[in-house]
Amino acid sequence: MNKIAGFFTELMRRYLPDPFVFAIGLTLLTMVMAMLVQGQAAPAVIVSWGKGFWNLLAFTTQMAVILAMGYVLATAPLTDRLLDRIVGKVNTPHGAIIVATLVGGIGSYLNWGFGLVIGGIIAKKLARRVKGVHYPLIIASAYSGFTMYGLGLSASIPVLISTKGHPMEKLMGVIPLSETIFSMPMLLTSLAVIVTLPLLNAWLHPRDAKDVVELDTRAEDKDDAAAAVSHSIGGDGTLAWRMNNSRLLSLVIGVCGLAYAVLYFTQGGTLDLNLINFLILFIGVLLLGTPVKYVAKLNEGIKTISGIILQYPFYAGIMAIMAGSGLVDTISRVFVDIATPQTLPFWGLVSSFVINFFAPSGGGHWVIQGPFMIDAAKAIGSSVSQTSMSVMLGNAWNDLVQPFWILPALALSKLSLKDVMGYTVIMMFWVGFIFIVSMLLWGAQIV
Repeated sequence: MNKIAGFFTELMRRYLPDPFVFAIGLTLLTMVMAMLVQGQAAPAVIVSWGKGFWNLLAFTTQMAVILAMGYVLATAPLTDRLLDRIVGKVNTPHGAIIVATLVGGIGSYLNWGFGLVIGGIIAKKLARRVKGVHYPLIIASAYSGFTMYGLGLSASIPVLISTKGHPMEKLMGVIPLSETIFSMPMLLTSLAVIVTLPLLNAWLHPRDAKDVVELDTRAEDKDDAAAAVSHSIGGDGTLAWRMNNSRLLSLVIGVCGLAYAVLYFTQGGTLDLNLINFLILFIGVLLLGTPVKYVAKLNEGIKTISGIILQYPFYAGIMAIMAGSGLVDTISRVFVDIATPQTLPFWGLVSSFVINFFAPSGGGHWVIQGPFMIDAAKAIGSSVSQTSMSVMLGNAWNDLVQPFWILPALALSKLSLKDVMGYTVIMMFWVGFIFIVSMLLWGAQIV
């Protein structure tokens, strides 16, 4: 296994570009495919790209907010003490890899933004404490847990289609979560991933000490000292200082925020991204204790989202080209045309995996692939709920090798993509095996 990991690591080191370069390359590839495969004229492709570039600006903001505020939650004193207690019980490199994967996976199952951040944070804590941990692997392991989001409480497609009034309700109706993420096949799939993925990741740890790259704790200590100095400035006892450090202000506004959430749900409101962000904001305010502490932590979190803000408009442009040219339908049709009612979820999974390279967003992905897949399911008599989940799992599976969502982990760890991608490729193969078996058995009604 170490030889396989070494092979992929060296392959990534030689040939994998920076994530931004990857996004530019995908943009150009999509333009060429639209012209050669779909027969679109170059001016039409450029117009689609330009018009679509800012189509997801509101969604980009939501993603950035949930990650930045998720960072605040993941680094709040209460959370930090809990993570320190967990880390204090780990003494071996293999144990550290397992714990990092579990925390990243469970966190992502609860909420994808929280999981992305908390996985990277506990990975760094473990790398500092446990001697002999291979730093690139523990960061990759923590990120690999992100694949659990597609099976979890914030899985965008199942949550969307379970909501009354969703955009495709007339085509497919409302699909309850009991038929998607809370169905027995998906619960068993979640269990299979969360049990086996940590063990696989631990198996990947280099056996030879000379191959281990540890965290540079001296650089980390220097950064921590600088942060501590910057946060201590301004304690002069003035009225402004007392207001900035007022626990009462944070408590009152935090309680107001939670009160609104309770009233919202009691009046029949449903969970969406805006409410998730709202809750994360005000829970964070309560946990940090004072306004100035919240601002300081949020400023730290903002450093992790620069890549998201830069690259997401490029992927919005790519999605616009694919939707406008019909590329999504063409790619999906290649798989759907050979599908049976039993195998459509499997082919939906595979086609979604391919499309996610160009549209790395569950919600945006569903907008362009969902209508075609649901039409196909209804035409051949396949399960609509299974087909919907196949698109969701294809998205979550591909995220292990799509360089977009790993950007916050790279920002936290100060590693480059080529340092970790060799490991996530192997993780992708294993998760893909589990997802494929799950879709085939579910489609055949064996589970």
